Amino acid sequence: MRVDLISKEYPPTIYGGAGVHVAELVRVLRRHIEVKVRAFGSERNEIDTFSYSQPAEFSSANAAIQTMATDLMMVSDVAGADLVHSHTWYANLAGDLAGKLHGIPHVITAHSLEPLRPWKEEQLGGGYRVSSWIERTAYEGAKAIIAVSDGMRKDILRAYPQIDPAKVHMVHNGIDLDAFQSANNPDLVRANGVDPEKRSVVFVGRITQQKGLPYLLKAAKELPEDVQLVLCAGAPDTPEILQTVTDLVLELRKFRNNVIWIEKHLSRAELIAMLSAATVFACPSIYEPLGIVNLEAMACSTPVVATATGGIPEVVADGETGILVPIEQLQDGSGKPLDEAKFVSDFASALNKMLANSRLEEFGSAGRNRVENYFSWDRIADQTLEVYRKALL
Repeated sequence: MRVDLISKEYPPTIYGGAGVHVAELVRVLRRHIEVKVRAFGSERNEIDTFSYSQPAEFSSANAAIQTMATDLMMVSDVAGADLVHSHTWYANLAGDLAGKLHGIPHVITAHSLEPLRPWKEEQLGGGYRVSSWIERTAYEGAKAIIAVSDGMRKDILRAYPQIDPAKVHMVHNGIDLDAFQSANNPDLVRANGVDPEKRSVVFVGRITQQKGLPYLLKAAKELPEDVQLVLCAGAPDTPEILQTVTDLVLELRKFRNNVIWIEKHLSRAELIAMLSAATVFACPSIYEPLGIVNLEAMACSTPVVATATGGIPEVVADGETGILVPIEQLQDGSGKPLDEAKFVSDFASALNKMLANSRLEEFGSAGRNRVENYFSWDRIADQTLEVYRKALL
């Protein structure tokens, strides 16, 4: 079986969970089948991996149109594949057209949904309507769709009720258990401005509406004075969300001198060191199909406080590997809390409860056990191969 896997992100260019997923899935699938990767960007030095740069003629076009142009360059090259597998709307058009052109099944992995990210219109303008059209068309035409959580599967069927539920399969995201494990590296932690000897609450994520960083910054006002707030946060979606976060950090620093904001992209070694040194990992997301970063924290034996939304409750076992913070959300696609003050207060209370817990080590060990038992990439690869086999029938 030959599968052509299409993705915007692929090493060394990874900036989100979808890119991590693709890289790890390819690594494991290649033990079983032939996989050719077709990814955006400059040339990569890897066998059976092909890169596609944006055509120069589209350099001044809207970003969504640039994406379409890059996708079109891939379509003919998929000839000879038994199946094409696309990840995110950036690659969905290439997968949809390649499936139709070559008469092969198109499988999609859903990492997020455009209808549930209405704030993207602020970033893409009319391009958001284009990306939404691409996603909807591809989902309707796909032979199979893989949802990375049961929560995501429900979101897909709610956003696209015309889709046959039988073709939407649930396969969780995974974690590299060899790479992600607790590592005591105090020098690397100090090099990023964090004191490994003191307690810390750590956030890791892009600065977007969905990651909920402003809510954490408001909740942090209630943290004990000795607790460091470590924000590994960059790549803002818009100048507006960056300004909001900047203003909240400045306000917090008026009465806390231990807010550490790391804007650079951390290397894997730095990320593991930071997660391992954390007392608690915080995930205040208001939209999260699964949340690989929670898996990464748990793999490093760190307790998690996270919002009970999307696929997060399938990762974090409440009262066992962390604390889930309830949230009532607007049903307009934004996911914003109905009562922001209550959500912020509840999140602060959960952080303080975990920080004061005498069983932090037990929570951390339970998290590690959970990812080993349910989220290994070997398990995810086997389930993905089964989806491929069904799509080929």
